[in-house]
Amino acid sequence: MKRTFAKLAVMGAVAGGLAAGMPAGAAQAAGGPTDQDILKDAETPGDVLTYGMGTQGQRHSTLKAINPDTVKKLAPVWAFSFGGEKQRGQESQPIVHDGTIYVTGSYSRLFAIDARTGDKKWQYDARLPEGIMPCCDVVNRGAAIRGDKVYFGTLDARLVALNKDTGKVVWNKKVADYQAGFSMTAAPLIVDGKIITGNSGGEFGVVGAVEARDAETGELIWTRPTVEGNMGTLNGKESTMTGVKNATWTGDLWQTGGGATWLGGTYDPETKSLFFGTGNPAPWNSHLRPGDNLYTSSTLAINPDNGEIKWHFQTTPHDGWDFDGVNEFISFDLKKDGKTIKAGAKADRNGFFFVIDRTNGKLLNATPFVTETSWAKGFDLNTGRPIYNEDKRPPNPIEGGGAAAGQGKPIFAAPSFLGGKNWMPMAYSPDTELFYVPANEWGMDIWNEAITYKKGAAYLGAGFTIKPLFEDYIGALRAIDPKTGKIVWEYKNPAPLWGGVLTTAGNLVFTGTPEGYLKAFDAKTGAELWKFNTGSGIVGSPVTWEMDGEQYVSIVSGWGGAVPLWGGEVAKKVKDINQGGMLWTFKLPKT
Repeated sequence: MKRTFAKLAVMGAVAGGLAAGMPAGAAQAAGGPTDQDILKDAETPGDVLTYGMGTQGQRHSTLKAINPDTVKKLAPVWAFSFGGEKQRGQESQPIVHDGTIYVTGSYSRLFAIDARTGDKKWQYDARLPEGIMPCCDVVNRGAAIRGDKVYFGTLDARLVALNKDTGKVVWNKKVADYQAGFSMTAAPLIVDGKIITGNSGGEFGVVGAVEARDAETGELIWTRPTVEGNMGTLNGKESTMTGVKNATWTGDLWQTGGGATWLGGTYDPETKSLFFGTGNPAPWNSHLRPGDNLYTSSTLAINPDNGEIKWHFQTTPHDGWDFDGVNEFISFDLKKDGKTIKAGAKADRNGFFFVIDRTNGKLLNATPFVTETSWAKGFDLNTGRPIYNEDKRPPNPIEGGGAAAGQGKPIFAAPSFLGGKNWMPMAYSPDTELFYVPANEWGMDIWNEAITYKKGAAYLGAGFTIKPLFEDYIGALRAIDPKTGKIVWEYKNPAPLWGGVLTTAGNLVFTGTPEGYLKAFDAKTGAELWKFNTGSGIVGSPVTWEMDGEQYVSIVSGWGGAVPLWGGEVAKKVKDINQGGMLWTFKLPKT
């Protein structure tokens, strides 16, 4: 069946734009996490200050109280409902600081919750206009915190700073034009007093970008477009062009080239590099845009001081399958053959697990982490380029063979455009030296179509139908050895996995399932040790922290995201999963 693009509109302005539930006479506090606190987040288990539980994004905790011997006693201590009718997909990761949890919800909401009791301290609802156009549900993946402010992006492409204690607006900045298809769904990243964000909207022919603002004032410091030919800025003036105009793009297509940075980024203090993934080129129909189409479907290393690109690695040059390269790039030390290499890893939408030298972008290894990658035979480690199966590229519509005029012949390709791994973040354990990847096994019938760019309209030039590859499972949590790319163990799940992963020094791996379960696995063997049903599908990312001498675990529950919208036959399999909106918090009972 032909894809119909979902144009999600909010009927009427959301009542809000205001903080609710504030205690009378609440005073603003100047104290809060410093830049140094943020950089040390992974080393301080008493809080969770960053998306990724550390700027490198490893999602690992040093806490051990909850372990294979004790996890069976893990029990909920409270649950907080997001309330109202605005349920939809809840893809957020909580932030925890000084006894308060900050968590975002669907429709650009932010809640401050007492970590001990689950009581609401305040709530902020963005005043969303009619006609917002998020591609893949009304989700938000999390907030950032620094000093007395907490920050998050909104579906109408604004960045908001709130007082962390009162929820009052400190500043509210327009990042991009929502009427052109822009939105913001990623959690911001804070480095050295700068709040660094990406943008969403690649399916509308926008141009992706990374930008840095002053965390105190919200004033723009620099921008870096992610499509060649577009000009960057620094301190209010033009700086340098991204790439060389028309080197890998034809004509004026770079002006509507896609490459949205919709998942945000990570930061490595050792190399002083931001790492941002870029989305698919626009339109999907690759025959309309000859060339590699830099810097789409890539990982970029960016200088945080001025926005200059240090290096890039393109995972899918001349992408014709919607294989966004936005997946998180996680810095780690690769210990191999008696050497330690400053490396980074990425489980890409195209189905390959990449290990890259994070100092220079050189490809070290690329191995499939799903059963079928029909679009490519593998990667040439010398050139860093894929070895294409050209017969698995959707044909040009003018070649005929389609069922309708202007439609190209359908081909079957795997993985599907939703990817071997989509947005849901993987985790790394320095104890096991393994990555834990939430993967999905599916393919698609895909065909190209004629398309013309129109501002604010879907800009695809393709149609598709997604199909599962196996009868008994779609999702698979896989432990991968980065030294070899081999799968050490796997857990198979009937429905697609769409939530993030957490590892701990207690030899545990946590993740959630669409069936509603938060599950804990043995990090070395993959044995399932514990589960709890939250009442709705989990598409959020778990966190753990220590408070009052006890270890806590929190997860957002609430089914939604791209699967029920675009999943084709897969969507039919999960159509009966209930929506929700709840933050669950667990700990071990006191003995």
